[in-house]
Amino acid sequence: MNNAREVEAVVIGAGQAGLSSAYHLRRTGFEPDRDFVVLDRSPAPGGAWQFRWPSLTYGKVHGMHALPGMELTGADPARPSAEVIGEYFADYEHAFGLRVRRPVDVRAVRAGDGGRLLVETDRGDWAARALINATGTWNRPFRPRYPGQETFRGRQLHTAQYAGPEEFAGRRVVVVGGGASGTQHLLELAPYAAATTWVTRRPPVFREGPFDEGAGRAAVALVEERVRQGLPPRSVVSVTGLPLNDAIRQGLKDGVLDRQPMFDRITPDGVDWNDGRHVDADVILWATGFRAALDHLAPLRLREPGGGIRVEGTRAVADPRVHLVGYGPSASTVGANRAGREAVRDIRRLLAGDPVAA
Repeated sequence: MNNAREVEAVVIGAGQAGLSSAYHLRRTGFEPDRDFVVLDRSPAPGGAWQFRWPSLTYGKVHGMHALPGMELTGADPARPSAEVIGEYFADYEHAFGLRVRRPVDVRAVRAGDGGRLLVETDRGDWAARALINATGTWNRPFRPRYPGQETFRGRQLHTAQYAGPEEFAGRRVVVVGGGASGTQHLLELAPYAAATTWVTRRPPVFREGPFDEGAGRAAVALVEERVRQGLPPRSVVSVTGLPLNDAIRQGLKDGVLDRQPMFDRITPDGVDWNDGRHVDADVILWATGFRAALDHLAPLRLREPGGGIRVEGTRAVADPRVHLVGYGPSASTVGANRAGREAVRDIRRLLAGDPVAA
């Protein structure tokens, strides 16, 4: 650790969770570069939003909540969300002097000397007394394995590689996944594709009426209980259901959102079910979500036998120096804001030697 630069805290990730955490560090007296540093793998401001497909306009975004201390106002709903939110995040970093370092690839976090954590990166190492991990999920797209997958002669891609509906013109497309991305893809693809088929493991649940604060708290509590038990978190969205808006209603009426049960195998020219049904396909689009990007924390041995990291609030139970923001119950944008504040409060107690934080 001789060459490692010493700071009080390192924030990994500069999406909603990381910027919220950095804001609260700055607001409570920590100085960027001297007391803390924000490391971001992405090439530009915007977190995962900068990689969203162009046809996902700001008006289609569900639940984007403003960062603390600065509202997002006057945005054109017809502009791509990647542009709107990328510019907003850039303005936010500048307004609060957060001095995000990018692109920086954090390779590993391990126990260092003197009770510090050693954060190893491709741009040098950092020795910190506390760590806020806000790496999100975008770098870990999840694609399940199915028999025959390697034999498929068409194209397979994940939501993370989706660039818009035009490239699927005249193609027969199977969309896999029952979340918001899957339904958005289907509604966009239908006017271009020769045919679309929607398959999900479980029947989709559509939510009628407003999603009020009580329902939100109940959904977050379900996810929170999983991380308390050391289980991999489900997303908050996965337990809230899909909002039954006008576009979804039209898709159901038109038959675009005619959900089929999950196929049993993939063939060279499509997908098969055990009951003898077959659908020809040129493309399989996996809208199957993401997993938390936490591999760099492996040397700390934080994972429980259940596969997740047990968290109380934002603090990793196995190591009170480590806080996970934007993980599990704080994965939503509003949740990330609150979690950033909570993590900073606990870190200040930890650095002050308050036994409550340990």
